[in-house]
Amino acid sequence: MFHKQSQFSSAHISGILKAAEAAARDIPPAFPLEATVAVNPFMGQTGEDLATASARLARVAGVRITRARSDYARAVAEGTITDEDLAEALAACPHINKPADLAALHAQLAIDSPTPRALPTVAHLAATATGTDWPALIDRCFGLWAAGYFDRGQALWTPAPGHSAFAGWREWATHDLTPEIAGLTGFCAHVASAPDTPERAILRASERLGLGEDVAEQVFHRLLMDIGGWSQHARWLLWQAELAGTTDSTITDLLAIRLVWEEALLELAPQASQPWVQTRAAHAAPLVPSPAQVVDAVLQEAAERAHQRGLSAAMTGLDVTNGRPEVQAAFCIDVRSEVFRRAFEAQDTAIDTIGFAGFFGLPLAHRPHGTDQTQIHLPVLLNPALTACSHAGPKAEEDARISARALRAWGRFRQAAVSSFAFVESAGPLYGWKLVKGALGLDGVKAAKSPAPQIEGGLTAEQKADIGAKVLTAMSMTKHHAPLVLLLGHGASVTNNPHESAYHCGACAGQTGEMSARMLAILLNDPETRAGLPEHGITVAEDVLFVAGLHDTTTDEITLYDDCPAKSHKDRLEQTRRWLKAAGAQARAERALRLPGATAQSVTARAANWAELRPEWGLAGCAAFIAAPRGVTRHADLQGRAFLHSYDWQDDAGFATLELILTAPVVVASWISLQYYGSSVAPHAFGGGNKLIHNVVGGIGVVQGNGGVLRPGLPWQSIHDGEALAHEPLRLSVMIEAPTEAISDILQKHPDVQALFDNGWLHLFALEGGKVAARYRPGRVWDGAALQAKAA
Repeated sequence: MFHKQSQFSSAHISGILKAAEAAARDIPPAFPLEATVAVNPFMGQTGEDLATASARLARVAGVRITRARSDYARAVAEGTITDEDLAEALAACPHINKPADLAALHAQLAIDSPTPRALPTVAHLAATATGTDWPALIDRCFGLWAAGYFDRGQALWTPAPGHSAFAGWREWATHDLTPEIAGLTGFCAHVASAPDTPERAILRASERLGLGEDVAEQVFHRLLMDIGGWSQHARWLLWQAELAGTTDSTITDLLAIRLVWEEALLELAPQASQPWVQTRAAHAAPLVPSPAQVVDAVLQEAAERAHQRGLSAAMTGLDVTNGRPEVQAAFCIDVRSEVFRRAFEAQDTAIDTIGFAGFFGLPLAHRPHGTDQTQIHLPVLLNPALTACSHAGPKAEEDARISARALRAWGRFRQAAVSSFAFVESAGPLYGWKLVKGALGLDGVKAAKSPAPQIEGGLTAEQKADIGAKVLTAMSMTKHHAPLVLLLGHGASVTNNPHESAYHCGACAGQTGEMSARMLAILLNDPETRAGLPEHGITVAEDVLFVAGLHDTTTDEITLYDDCPAKSHKDRLEQTRRWLKAAGAQARAERALRLPGATAQSVTARAANWAELRPEWGLAGCAAFIAAPRGVTRHADLQGRAFLHSYDWQDDAGFATLELILTAPVVVASWISLQYYGSSVAPHAFGGGNKLIHNVVGGIGVVQGNGGVLRPGLPWQSIHDGEALAHEPLRLSVMIEAPTEAISDILQKHPDVQALFDNGWLHLFALEGGKVAARYRPGRVWDGAALQAKAA
């Protein structure tokens, strides 16, 4: 019957396929568990403001992307949100159907927002008509196939290897009798007769479902949201392909698969035809946020302005320190580092800390000890330019690989259908003791130290100096170096946690920051690097030693590496270790106050406890990004809620570093912030669900229970303490000590970044002398006078 599509004009065909492409880009990518990276779940909606995105996602996902109205009402009643915050937020709202005045806004606080309901798919309409829960059956059938198809080494067998997703599914579905047993008679034949390409399948389904170009993208978006994290994983495949300069059509395949189901169910339940006509009309209606959605967006803005008041008050001015510090420590900008930095600086006035993205500016890929598999250690927005390896000598390397293969074989034996029973019978008592030790936190989680990394192929002296100069310039570390400079990446000790990589360094693509820190320390201590730095206008004194380390954010312990030993610094290193140990104890005591059931003494044991749901809070609470000299925040207790990036604009010739900050660290921080936001306000669509019933699928993600949709985002226990949200969902407030003209010029060059600020997904402030001087408004306009008066 596909010959009917000859009625389509070429323009219509092009329009439908463009709608499919647009719908794919409405979906955020979801990175696999091996390198979980926070992603902005509203990536496809950044061209819209919060209220408009609320209207869109209510239609296609049935979620609200602001908090419950009662949460805002409580904050107003408690005085956290003031009338001034409400009035300013109301004035900033661009929608004409907003409350007329402050009194009208107050009146809305007592009225609950209606719970959104997504527009139905044909599957939902057919379920109403027939009494069979077709959406649940699709989730089960589709999830079972997808778990095998997308498997990354967990399964012992996968269906149709080497086939495209659409071809592989057709092969599977023509033999899966589950739909027919449930009442969808002839489904196998329907799949077999489907067009042979996803594009043709999309076009045929669009004709049969009556989809014009005016509604196609919205309907397609609805269907892709319906299959949850599977579409987000497919979007990640496209993301990765485009980063490499190619493309991937998997997400289009998944859309075609879902449309084949829609066709079959419309034929099964013709009584759904009229409701489907009404649904199409609803999709075609202009996307205008309702008055309730506008009110909620205003209240969210007011909550963010309330936080910004406190943040502005903490910016007390620029504290200028004199003299050469004894120790400088460069930490990742991660909000968890803020707590440790304060604790470390409190040990002695001779300590200075620096903030920089945890990959330390090295565009690094890394091959670990015992494998030739390559890990990416830089932001996922970038491609690696250098490859390092930590391989030992031939004998040690061979032994490590043999051991790894043996462990894999042993794991396969434990999981296989028949031998798993023999394993339980023979090893059960021994594993019983292992489980008891894990539950009591008696199992250690210390990883063995790997050999020092080295750049494959080596670097010339000129290359070493060039890389070293670029990194030091970006870190605002071109002068006044301490005799001892620590480069501290970070990672997390957790056990029995599928989302372990989410606790590691986002700037290192979900890996720890160890290798980047060690590689940079080796590079900056290299005599050839030092000899070439003066040509770049940088001189590092002969007595300066760079030492790499790793900050364990779960235990607040610091490991220092001796890749570059120097006897002349032995005493200074011993003193620094004492300071670090004391700072760790202070940081643990502060963090324990937030962790349910924790004490300062129990924090470390929680990292080794396989039953611990909340070994740490990760980046929960993140709310601000500050790029300024450390003197701006040195005396501010930011409660582990701020990304702190060291930056001195007066040393930034041409504002190249400022451009890098706005287009990389700020964007990555916004992804983290908005992932926590989305997982908090819309957990059904963008959250990882309940840890207690997670099952890992394919090595790429988790499902709840024994199958169904893949769950992207953060587990509920990562953002909720059992009684209330531990993460306050706020869009990130970005504060930068730099001239407004320079910031505006960079935003003009990067419209995608400007859109984040113009549409309110990020807030932007300019600092001057360590105090808030101006607020950014859409269109590269700065509002300064009112803020200057308020901050004073």
